[in-house]
Amino acid sequence: MIDHIGFPVSDYARSKAFYLKTLAPLGYGLVMEVTQENQPGDPQAAGFGADGKPDFWIGGEGGLNKPMHVAILARDRATVDAFYKAAIAAGGRDNGPPGIRAHYHPNYYGAFVLDPDGHNIEAVCHYPA
Repeated sequence: MIDHIGFPVSDYARSKAFYLKTLAPLGYGLVMEVTQENQPGDPQAAGFGADGKPDFWIGGEGGLNKPMHVAILARDRATVDAFYKAAIAAGGRDNGPPGIRAHYHPNYYGAFVLDPDGHNIEAVCHYPA
């Protein structure tokens, strides 16, 4: 089981603002922020999560050469819809609107957005409507 995931971003402040808005419908908020003052020589990092546990991290190291994909579990389809709407309002780019992706399985309901660095961020619900 994965405890947490993290990846670099090219503009820390812009990405932090994007994820604050985009992850809110999924019940995620900023749980912890580590600054250069906390860890001299290391760039700043933001840990987002639910229930006080940061499991989704971004860092100010600079962007990746290639985009990555992260999927976050949503409790229901309405939450997937809210994630998509929040992400687009926060400046994300559409990479697949909310809907069934039956090629994965009959109840796979997901939405995909590209973050400011082009990373493919997904919210997914595996439950029937």
